[in-house]
Amino acid sequence: MVKTKVDNGDNLVDGLHANEKIKYNSNFLRGTIEEGLADPLTGSISSDDTQLTKFHGTYQQDDRDLREERRKQKLEPAYMFMIRVRLPGGTCTPDQWLAMDKIADDYANGTLKLTTRQTFQFHGILKRNMKKSMQGINKACLDSIAACGDVNRNVMCNSNPNQSDVHEEVNHFANEISNHLCPQTGAYHEIWLDGEKVADSKDESEEVEPIYGKTYLPRKFKIGIAVPPSNDIDVYSQDIGLVAIVEGEQLVGFNLLLGGGMGMTHGEDKTYPQIGKLAGYVPKEKVVDACEKIVTVQRDYGDREDRKQARFKYTIDRLGLDSIVSKINERLGWEIEEPREFEFEDNGDRLGWVEGKGKLHYTLFIQNGRVKDTENYKLKTAIREIAEVHKGLFRLTPNQNLTISEVNPEDKQTIQSLIDKYDLTDGKNYSGLRRNSMSCVAFPTCGLAMAEAERYLPSLLSKIEDLLDEANVDEEEITIRMTGCPNGCARPALAEIGFIGKGPGKYNMYLGGGFKGDRLSKLYKENIGEDEILQSLRPILIDYGKDKQEGEHFGDYVIRAGIVEKTTDGRDFHQNIK
Repeated sequence: MVKTKVDNGDNLVDGLHANEKIKYNSNFLRGTIEEGLADPLTGSISSDDTQLTKFHGTYQQDDRDLREERRKQKLEPAYMFMIRVRLPGGTCTPDQWLAMDKIADDYANGTLKLTTRQTFQFHGILKRNMKKSMQGINKACLDSIAACGDVNRNVMCNSNPNQSDVHEEVNHFANEISNHLCPQTGAYHEIWLDGEKVADSKDESEEVEPIYGKTYLPRKFKIGIAVPPSNDIDVYSQDIGLVAIVEGEQLVGFNLLLGGGMGMTHGEDKTYPQIGKLAGYVPKEKVVDACEKIVTVQRDYGDREDRKQARFKYTIDRLGLDSIVSKINERLGWEIEEPREFEFEDNGDRLGWVEGKGKLHYTLFIQNGRVKDTENYKLKTAIREIAEVHKGLFRLTPNQNLTISEVNPEDKQTIQSLIDKYDLTDGKNYSGLRRNSMSCVAFPTCGLAMAEAERYLPSLLSKIEDLLDEANVDEEEITIRMTGCPNGCARPALAEIGFIGKGPGKYNMYLGGGFKGDRLSKLYKENIGEDEILQSLRPILIDYGKDKQEGEHFGDYVIRAGIVEKTTDGRDFHQNIK
């Protein structure tokens, strides 16, 4: 039986994970973070506080490129911090973009990372600049609370500008759900914004967490909203995937997909990526209530002993979907309805100019989501100049691209002139493979990385593109994703070609994910380097070019050809490997 309760905090129920005691004894996420930030003798904070700062939207990291050299010099690691912004639906104003751009220059490494969850990430922030960075984010009317940690994280939503009418409404729901599930502790304002203390540090009676309680959730929790026919958010990868149901061009409600999640651990078959299971339908007026009650079911029944089994997907697979839905219904006091019909066609972005709701929208291809200036491509400068004149909004897409949204027709030429000035690309001249590529950060900052991802994928793509040319399939849309570890931040287990880092220069290669994002891939080759990757892909791509049926995607072809087996349940992810 999974234990979910703690006692008075002095002694934890036997067997619970150590993080549960850290959370319980943290005084609602305060810990000793303030004292650690004030310590000038080290660039780090304590190990317990590194767990708590995640709830505030920041991870302690170090520059792994320098780790060995600093060790030889008997210096502590080059500690720094990553900050992730809470940005429901990925929507921000031009002024907010300019504020994020300035923080990147003043306190971070001069770049912005657009994440796979539609938000900003800063890297390379030193401890002494943490409060200044957080206060800059707050001044822009944004925050970073709950961007990480054992809580509901940034709520994603459809960013397709062709669906502007419905998008506006689902973006509203993304904000409403995010705000409703945001932790209520005053710790964030006290620590980062010099806010007034809510309660004496020894008296917590005035403060409560009405949804999460003192130990919050067993693990992270993710919610996203998709609007068919576009599955741009990878809705099957979410703990709660909300599929918008549109009838008569009006949003009426949402289908619920429960228990998606991409993370796993190499060598442990009890861990696996999973796709969400269709659980039913809720009217839009009740979706916030439904999300809250689903979160509380995971709060009370999720595994708090083994963090590798603590995600909602394992709770559902352990107890059964019917049992979970019954518990949700009991807490709601009403029944989740039968699911409505829906169908997805793709999960990519519409690049370039499109029109919607009388406005114009330009989606800019940003490889791996890294916004920076190079000698030959002044991307960061270009977007800054666009933000200075743009009157609409920016939308960060789930595919790490950027939409310059809601441009008035009379203002199009102003934006287009800057696009031309800096020779910005909408990606249409790239291969279908590169347009549908995605990677996580990995080295040098992520402490979990086993192999390169963001820094390596572009060069590997160039070599695979040569194979595509040889096979005459260079225009085919193929999803390809790479992560430096099996935690799955770039959702590689859903890709038609996926790479998951195993060690320096070595990857597990997966094939057969669904182009619509509704099917898992399967391990094809294990622990291989670039030469074997290319040698393995070449004959498959050539055969695909010769034998593919009209309209057949690569992931569907490798299953039809018997190269890998179809996988629609994560519990089969490690089985029947060819």
